Amino acid sequence: MTRLFSLALALLLAVPVWAAELGDDGLHKAHWMRDTFKDLPEDLAEATAEGKRLLVIVEQRGCIYCTKMHEEIYPIPEIDALLTDDFFVVQINMFGDTEVVDFDGEVLSEKDLVRKWGLLFTPTLMFFPEEAGPVPGNDLAVATIPGAFGRWTTQNMLTWVLEKGYDSDEPFQKYHARKFAEHSDNQ
Repeated sequence: MTRLFSLALALLLAVPVWAAELGDDGLHKAHWMRDTFKDLPEDLAEATAEGKRLLVIVEQRGCIYCTKMHEEIYPIPEIDALLTDDFFVVQINMFGDTEVVDFDGEVLSEKDLVRKWGLLFTPTLMFFPEEAGPVPGNDLAVATIPGAFGRWTTQNMLTWVLEKGYDSDEPFQKYHARKFAEHSDNQ
């Protein structure tokens, strides 16, 4: 009986608590992601109509940093709630062939869109304003985060975008430092 218990415990510890679901494309799937036609002007209009902010997440198969975010950061209840309640999230495959309509109307594959936007890292999070003219997405984004970050950087960035901090005189780095200090003081 003890060996059986030890084996069960070893198996339990070998599986991450927040194992993220992978789709057929090898990308992580979360309940807050939208499965759209990847017509970004339409996605923006739908997000705005729902009172949410459009967030495009660029990921790739086998990305260890994407896995870190999906298993360790996005499941944190406060971050999950922000992504679920306040953001309209569209996933782009860095090397995908699915057609995407950019904000300027150009239709191209996901991988060509990523190249056009000059993105090099996964995950990359791109946040967009509530309204847009015919401009390429890389020129339209109000904030872009390349790479994986910890809980407070991620949570503060989501909040900063919702508060339209990009329109204020306080850049994100100062906002983040202030919010982090406030959180530390409350501990």
